[in-house]
Amino acid sequence: MICIIMGSESDLKIAEKAINVLKEFNVKYEVRVASAHRTPELIEEIVKNPEIEVFIAIAGLAAHLPGVIASLTLKPVIAVPVDVKLCGLDALLSSVQMPPGVPVATVGVDRGENAAILALQILALKDKELYNKLLEYRNKMKEKVYNSDEKIKKMFK
Repeated sequence: MICIIMGSESDLKIAEKAINVLKEFNVKYEVRVASAHRTPELIEEIVKNPEIEVFIAIAGLAAHLPGVIASLTLKPVIAVPVDVKLCGLDALLSSVQMPPGVPVATVGVDRGENAAILALQILALKDKELYNKLLEYRNKMKEKVYNSDEKIKKMFK
């Protein structure tokens, strides 16, 4: 199972990007709200759930949520920095500048969908069916680019 934790309900529009991908792949997930600063005990409770295999942490501003989660588990944590201020640079740097020994994978600012795909790739290491679905997903993306290329070539002949 994948657990999406938002630092605030205002992060829902980013979480929905991840949720849509997870629904498409029919993967079990849960969505929670917990604050690294205001409810650390809730984060601890969530992290203890043995069903969770990968965490997606969505946070803006100082974005300590992914690091706090990573400090409490050895399971993969994927940070999604949110563009709240400074074009998301503050949140991005908080996620990628983790101290040695407590890594957090980080996707681009507001890229909830990429966090979901990365989480699926992690789960696909043990799930051949999921792996094949991801291959199909990539092939569809590739096909879309080839179709666009053909369309544009025809427009400018």
